[in-house]
This record gives sequence, structure tokens and C-alpha cells, in this order.
Amino acid sequence: MFDVGVEQEISAAHQLKGYQGKCENLHGHNWKVRLEVTVSELNEIGLAVDFVELKAILKAVLEAYDHSMLNDLPEFSGINPTSENLARVLYGQCREKIKHRKLQMKAVTVWESSRSFIRYYE
Repeated sequence: MFDVGVEQEISAAHQLKGYQGKCENLHGHNWKVRLEVTVSELNEIGLAVDFVELKAILKAVLEAYDHSMLNDLPEFSGINPTSENLARVLYGQCREKIKHRKLQMKAVTVWESSRSFIRYYE
């Protein structure tokens, strides 16, 4: 098995309702997002998956989130746009984009700072 991953950054704002502290106020992050997939076999030239293909998938998913107010997006109506919920939402969207390929979703990792991250997997 081979685990393959790509990363991209976005800038987005959010506020955490019900949080007791500064994060209840509107604020933003430069989020780093990693998409990881698992591949069991290499193709005819020895690649698990082309990084270009994975980058395109992640870019397409993240486009709606870059420079947005996460609280205003339909995905977060009724739930807080925490890093945890963001990772879970992104995981589901990436899974949909890879389901017709010979790839298995492994995880989505979301950093809201260089030292704080959430990793979601099923």
C-alpha cells in the first residue's frame, strides 16, 4: 500500500458560537489542508497516483472556502465551522471526487496554525 498526499493553503474567516474566549469573535486563519489517499497498486509507469491529479482535486474542493466566511456557507448551517467540522466536510467532498478512481481516502488534515491541527479519517 502507498499513502500519497498533497497540501494547499486557503485563507478564511470564522467565529465559534458558544465558545468562551477570543475565538467566539470573528477572526481568520491561513489554513493548510492536506489530502491523503491510499493506493494499493502502481500504474504501468510506477506511479501510485499523479500528484497533479491530487492537487487538482484538492484545489477544486478548496476553491469555495478560500477567502470566505465559513459561518455563511451552507455546509456549516447548524454546526460550528470548527477545524474539526471543516476537516470532516472536506474529507467528504474529496471522497466524492475520488470515488471513481483507484484511490481510497485516507485522511484530511487541517492546520489552523503552524502548531495546531486536526486529522479526520474514517
